[in-house]
Amino acid sequence: MTATTAEPLRLTERLSYGMGDIAFSLPYNMASAFLLYYYVNVAHLPAAGVGTIFLTARLLDAVIDLLVGVAIDRTDTRWGRTRPYFLFTAVPYAVLFVALFMVPAGSEFVRLAYAFLTFKALGIIMSLGSIPYTALMPMMTPRPDDRIRLSGMRSVGTSVSVVLGTAATMPLVGLFGGGNEQRGFQAVAVLFAGISLVAVFALFRNCKERVSFVGAPKAAVGPVVRAMVRNKAWLVSFAFCLVYFIRFGAMMATTPYFAIDVLHRPWMISIMLPAVAGMLLLSSFVAPSVFRRLGLRRGCVTVLLLAAALFLVLPMLEASPPAFIACYLGAMLASSITITAAYNMVADAVDYHEWRFGTRNEGILSAGVSLATKVGMAIGSASIAFLLAAVAYRAEAVTPGAAAAIRWFYYAGTAVLLAVQAGVAWSWPMDGLHATIRADIAARAA
Repeated sequence: MTATTAEPLRLTERLSYGMGDIAFSLPYNMASAFLLYYYVNVAHLPAAGVGTIFLTARLLDAVIDLLVGVAIDRTDTRWGRTRPYFLFTAVPYAVLFVALFMVPAGSEFVRLAYAFLTFKALGIIMSLGSIPYTALMPMMTPRPDDRIRLSGMRSVGTSVSVVLGTAATMPLVGLFGGGNEQRGFQAVAVLFAGISLVAVFALFRNCKERVSFVGAPKAAVGPVVRAMVRNKAWLVSFAFCLVYFIRFGAMMATTPYFAIDVLHRPWMISIMLPAVAGMLLLSSFVAPSVFRRLGLRRGCVTVLLLAAALFLVLPMLEASPPAFIACYLGAMLASSITITAAYNMVADAVDYHEWRFGTRNEGILSAGVSLATKVGMAIGSASIAFLLAAVAYRAEAVTPGAAAAIRWFYYAGTAVLLAVQAGVAWSWPMDGLHATIRADIAARAA
């Protein structure tokens, strides 16, 4: 049975929920965009070793994220079930993020070990903060329209974090480093860690839990996991987020190399990477009308296939930067609309779970989707590191073969992943079911 208060969400609460994404995503987006570059070009670590670090560290999150999800479902404090995690992980997350960009001198083994340990530790602390953050949305409101608004606000937070983490990073590295990229990256990490702290404390202070499941919160983990993998809405959410973030991680890691070594226009880094964020911001206003008109399933399929088609046009526009950028922006806008859908899918999967199995289990369901995002980013980033190693990439002497591999991975790989994500979206089961689910749950409670 679900206990719900009818209080409308305050503007401050909605804004603070969006700031929560800045808190967790700003450090993560900077790392996603530039950690491969930092490790290979600044810290001089081998690309194959970096790819192994990315992949291994995130695969280990499978167990960690599951444990965090179980912990959330068993948490009961005066601050609620999710909010204590925001309070107690904020400072460790900021400190570990700064440590990430402080690879010490020493042997290659020592530096690789340091990179692995700090990257893995950051992932653990992020799980302890970001999974409760995702679990918070279905606890804030049961209304689909309010969830779309919260998803849109979270998309705004995502876009702000990507703009700062991509467009601002290299100019700030140059400003603070004065030609020393090591010092510049450390200074930027300190700045972004401070912003993350302010944002997470706003999330803790202003966002409240209004929807709770009244029942035994300590169900055995095995049956909960078995029910989770039988929850079609959750399975689609998991696969949708996994494919989205494989593509996102690959594009974030590849774009600097693509702009420098394929387009031979380094200045386009400061347009292409921020375009991901700028389109996220614009899409947060466009997405609600798209999904109200078409529903999540048809809306996602439509925009994803459009984005795939535009990516296949891009190779023909390389000689004209204005036309290339215009087409690229269109593709980014279309694909970015789906991030609002992804956030909403996660919340809807909780309702679907309660409808099918009688329990909400926000923590463990959110943990599974969080795992999809992190593993997706890891696979995307690691694939680029392995690609660079396979083509014997050397920044001082890029071969035509290496440039061609980067070029076609960027175009064809992205188009294929967009098409796969559209196929996943076509399986979404919730369109048109919300009223039935709410009525059935209310009847069961009565």
